[in-house]
Amino acid sequence: MTDLAKTPFVRELASSDKKIRDKATDSLALFLRSKTDLSLLELLKLWKGLFFCFYHSDRPLTQQALARNLSYSLVPALPRSTVHRFLRAFWITIGREFHSIDRLRLDKYLLLIRLYIGVAFEIFLKNKSDSAQQQANGNGSAKKRKREESEAAKKRSKSKSRSKSKPGKQLDEDEDGDEEENTDEKREASQTNNLAANDWRDLKSYLAILSEGPLNPLNFDPAQPAADEKNDIMPMPLGPDGLRYHILDIWIDEIEKVLEFDEESGRPKGDVPMELLLEPVERLKKEGVHRPVRARAGETLSDERLVEWGFRTKEVAEDEEEESEEEWGGFGDD
Repeated sequence: MTDLAKTPFVRELASSDKKIRDKATDSLALFLRSKTDLSLLELLKLWKGLFFCFYHSDRPLTQQALARNLSYSLVPALPRSTVHRFLRAFWITIGREFHSIDRLRLDKYLLLIRLYIGVAFEIFLKNKSDSAQQQANGNGSAKKRKREESEAAKKRSKSKSRSKSKPGKQLDEDEDGDEEENTDEKREASQTNNLAANDWRDLKSYLAILSEGPLNPLNFDPAQPAADEKNDIMPMPLGPDGLRYHILDIWIDEIEKVLEFDEESGRPKGDVPMELLLEPVERLKKEGVHRPVRARAGETLSDERLVEWGFRTKEVAEDEEEESEEEWGGFGDD
């Protein structure tokens, strides 16, 4: 395979000319759609080129446009078989290179990281919620239509049985119809339960990537497997803390962007797997090696928006409770 980092469209992505940049993004998306069997190692080579392409991009507007092209324009266009490997390659690359980013270029990489958190929620959370809602609506209309057809068939059966059959036989036919309807309802309920169980499978896989790498409580894991290029095994860098802090700071912000809210209650609509979304943060709070990481995770979990949305209850600190219980007795006589 050719060196992906040196392909023309990778170099052209950093161009200050919007037309050249957009053309390069389209070429990259077309390339990734046509190569559905790219290995993790090949995607890491591609991301090495993309990382340094972004490194050399100048001017804020060009940097912002390139960051959006590499995230919101590119990732949703990826085939399902590639998207998780592509995201894994991104987080491996960011984890490897984060310490080498100088302070003059740090802001644009923090923007790229934010956009990658956001676009993943867009794909695995919002789009999944929308499709699940559409399917639920479709199932509801299908059930209603099937019920109406069943009732119409029963009426026709009753009218025929009155003219041709005895009353006892008519009763038997009605009971058979009720049994068939109950069986259909049980089958539909079973299918709905199975669908609900698999609703967030892709989201779980993505959160597992983050928990394995930047949101891992450890900075070093001796049990982590070594790199094995032949078997396409590449270890995920753990942390570093600076990357953890940034992800924790933007976590609730990016979740909020993909939720739809009820105007009256102010709470999110539909099914939101908030426990699943907060699981990596909970783990950091409990198992984080460094106290500042645990504290930052606690701040994320105590975000007031989680209380407003009904996913958390407001916690009162122990010192506040003690102060409220104690009454001031006034000045002493001394």
